[in-house]
Amino acid sequence: MFLKIYKPETFQGNLKKSNYFEGWYFKHVSGDLEQVWSFIPGVALTRHDPHSFIQVINGITGHTEYIRYPLDQFTWQRNSLWVKIGDSVFTGNYIDLKIESENLNLTGHIVYNNIVKYPRKILSPGIMGWYSFVPAMECKHGIVSVNHDLKGIININGKPVDLDNGKGYIEKDWGTSFPEAWIWIQSNNFSNHDTSFSFSIAKIPWLGRFFIGFISFLYINGRFFLFSTYNKSVITKIVHDNKSIAIEMKGKDAILNVTVVKNSFGELIAPASGDMSRRIKESIDSTVHLTLQDKDGTLIYEDSGKRAGLEIIEEIFNYI
Repeated sequence: MFLKIYKPETFQGNLKKSNYFEGWYFKHVSGDLEQVWSFIPGVALTRHDPHSFIQVINGITGHTEYIRYPLDQFTWQRNSLWVKIGDSVFTGNYIDLKIESENLNLTGHIVYNNIVKYPRKILSPGIMGWYSFVPAMECKHGIVSVNHDLKGIININGKPVDLDNGKGYIEKDWGTSFPEAWIWIQSNNFSNHDTSFSFSIAKIPWLGRFFIGFISFLYINGRFFLFSTYNKSVITKIVHDNKSIAIEMKGKDAILNVTVVKNSFGELIAPASGDMSRRIKESIDSTVHLTLQDKDGTLIYEDSGKRAGLEIIEEIFNYI
């Protein structure tokens, strides 16, 4: 069980748990940025309705399909990311899709190349740092692939979608519930090919109380800049209105300014006490602008990312 901590990409639970969820988020953006498709395979282990599922999200239209499967159609491998739901297989190196529902017929094979994995250390197994070892947390988060190239075609209701030369990203969550409120931003579609960015801040319940925690990284050309509660970075500014959010983070060696411009939102199903009953709004076609400076104010990097993922649960602004 302890070794699972060092492989957050693998299935962390077991099918005997109750009030538990686990899901992986596979994002795909075509080379011309005209197609954005995300797939979320997972399990929801409630007492009254245990099942596995695949969510399919069209990032351009915001349309979402939630396809249910019996729990016995969920299988996995212990030592690597390999999950099968129905006839579809999801791995860290490729996905093979065979999804049929009332409104959707989706098939295809997508291969991932030039994969950049999130770094891990003895005391920091993943994006959560030493928080990975903290017990009784309702939700844990993992970054599987920061950035990778796509090769493949998927067919959606008879129409081919060419993802060759596109970009992909993989992350995951597991536990009993998503936080009560949060902001999540992600993009790896910048003019600089080897750039990836992620940010999340949440109200995190723990032992009858709560705290506000954040985790963020900026990956540029082989180098990671990390900003988080656990490495003593601080958020010095969050300004928001109906159109955008501006955030400033200060770490030990760098300052990162983030501005995300909201775009269209679709509806996503999320867990509450293990039950996939919560509906949230997610955009996968927002725009994010980044400015990175060293501690003396010298510009290190500046760029804009397109097809950014964005989730906002408005209650978070009551606490930050």
